[in-house]
Order: sequence, then structure tokens, then C-alpha cells
Amino acid sequence: MSDRPTYRTLPITVVVVLIDLLVWALGIVAWYILDRHVPAFRLERSWVLWGLAAGPLMVAVYLFDLYRSNRAMKRFSEAVVAGRIMSATSSSRSALRFLLTRHGLTFVVLALAGPQLGTRIEEVKARGVDVVVALDVSNSMMAEDLSPNRMEVARRALEQLIDRMKGDRLGIVVFAGEAYVQLPLTADRSAAKLFLSSIGPNMLSVQGTAIGAAIDRASRCFPEDASVGRAIIVISDGESFEDDGEAAAQAAAEHGIIVNTVGMGSPQGSPIPERRNGEMLGFKKDRDGQTVMTKLNEDMLRRVAAAGKGAYVLATNADTGIDALVQDLRKMDQSETGTYRFAGYEDRFQLVLSVGCLMILLGMLFGDRRFRFSFRNSIP
Repeated sequence: MSDRPTYRTLPITVVVVLIDLLVWALGIVAWYILDRHVPAFRLERSWVLWGLAAGPLMVAVYLFDLYRSNRAMKRFSEAVVAGRIMSATSSSRSALRFLLTRHGLTFVVLALAGPQLGTRIEEVKARGVDVVVALDVSNSMMAEDLSPNRMEVARRALEQLIDRMKGDRLGIVVFAGEAYVQLPLTADRSAAKLFLSSIGPNMLSVQGTAIGAAIDRASRCFPEDASVGRAIIVISDGESFEDDGEAAAQAAAEHGIIVNTVGMGSPQGSPIPERRNGEMLGFKKDRDGQTVMTKLNEDMLRRVAAAGKGAYVLATNADTGIDALVQDLRKMDQSETGTYRFAGYEDRFQLVLSVGCLMILLGMLFGDRRFRFSFRNSIP
């Protein structure tokens, strides 16, 4: 008889761990799609999702128990006895039973989180502020004095702002040598995030950093009848040589619009990488063949914020400065805004719960022993 262990622990470990990783990956992708592109979906009790953390713990306990059983079998059983036990035990059935139970509990947790879908849209009156973000998309924003570069940190700052805008409306203006509206004022955060993913230096053919034009264009995004709760946030490295950003900020402030600025980069400066299809080709050079250094112009951004009666914050790898600006926005006078939201949510946990219970039931019905059928013994 063979003296191999009762369970084939290595194949079971590989299969169980790979399936667990695959399920986690699929779950993260599904959550991303639902959160970004299905505004009608929500979880009534999202905190219940912390129960999913029990899944990896179950995997660890199950695999530990398999290895413990094999070690005990090797230690206390003779080869003949171990071989007989092995002949009646199925490693694949043991793994299948565990996988059904483990992932059935995952579906139960998801059902307990209360998945819901909105059945109609209605206008809900809310009080908030109107904010237009003017985002610099010039080539200098690709400098890597922030990690991985200024543009990615700027996107992260804007995404954090979107997440914190509840009951408020947000618009986006992109600018380089010219400025145009990327997203009109809206309370739809999922739409704002969708537009955010397409923002980059290749959007505008005219290069430069026209902060004044960006502020003027952002000022025209606000409704003419609005009188309070209006702010502009300029996210830039401040290298503006095209126009007068201070004058534009002062004109906006005279109309009751607060202008804040967020500095991207470092005063020491950094070269601008040039890439093609993701491959590094070198650094941008001027007409004389010298490497171009782009530096954060904090003085410019401070002057613009002061002229606009707003605040200047410096973005770093650890802190984009958005939280500080949001606190200032909350202190502004708020106006009544009409926002469209999904209402009349209906529960959709029934199918998820049924699948989970069915998987757990099947796992309970499975045993570790092999099926054995003898034709001779089946004849009376």
C-alpha cells in the first residue's frame, strides 16, 4: 500500500488559494463597475462587507487543518492503515466541499449588506455650494517631482474632492494655453469621475499655462442668478506666462466667486519626461538643446489666491490639500440646489441569498469519502 498522506495538500492549497484570489479580483472589478457606472445601485448596510474578511481566515484554518491531519496520520498510523484510509478519501471532494461553504458564506454576507436598485429618479432639494475646478493639463504637469507625476496627483486630488462633494455641484475646466469646459456644473458624482479618467496633457494642442483664461472660463460656468456659495479651485504648477491670473481672480472675487489654488510640484523643479507608447525617450529640451526644467511657482499661486480672496495649499505625495479646502467650502454660505437622485430603492438580496444558501447546503451534503459502486453487489 502507498504511504502517501491522507490528503493531497499541495494541489488542494494551490487550487483553493487561486480560486480565492480569482474571486477577490472579480469582486473588486464588479464593485468598481457598480460604483462608477451604475448610479442606481447602492448597499443599504455597506459596513456588513467587513464580514468578507472572514473568507481568507477560513482558507487559512482549512489548510492548517489539512496539514495537521496529514502530520498526525504519518505519525500515528502505519503505512498499511494510512493507505487504506487514503483509498477511501477524496481530496477533490474535500476541497469542493470547503469551496462551496466558503464562497456560499460570501454570497450570504453580500445579501446581508442589502444590495438595492433605484426604481425611479426624483428631484431632491439640497443645500450646498457650486465649485468649478480649473485643472492644468499642460506638458509641465507630467514632471515627476511628485509621484508618479504631477498630473496623477492632480487627478487624485480631484477624485478626493468629488468623493467629498455631497449635496454640492461640481464642474471641471481644463486648460493649458487655452481653456474649455470639460464638465458643466452637475451633482452627478459618477459622471464627474467618468470625465476625470479622460483628462490628460494630450487634450489641448495649444500648450502653455493660461491661468487667467481658466479663471474667466470657470466664472462663466456658474448660473447667472446664483449669488452665494460659488468657488473656483485652480490646480496647477503656476508656470503662467500667457495672461494675468491675478486680475482674473480679482474680477471673479468682485462677483462673489472665491478663487482657491492648489500647487503641484516642487520649487526646485524637475525635467519633463518625453514618452512614446509608455517608453521613456528622454527629457524635453529647448531650442538650444538644453533640458527644460519646470518649477512650481508658489508666489504666483499665492498671489492669485489672495486676489481671489481664497486660500493656497501645497499638494504633496502624502496630502493633496483637498481636505483643507473642503473645510473652507463648508464655511461658505450655501444655496439651494436641485439635484436628481435615485429614489424608491428596492431590495435585490433575494437571489444573492438563495445562491449562498444553496452553495452552503451542497457543501454540507458533500463528504470526504469516495463514491464506490459495485455492480456485483447491486444484484439481489
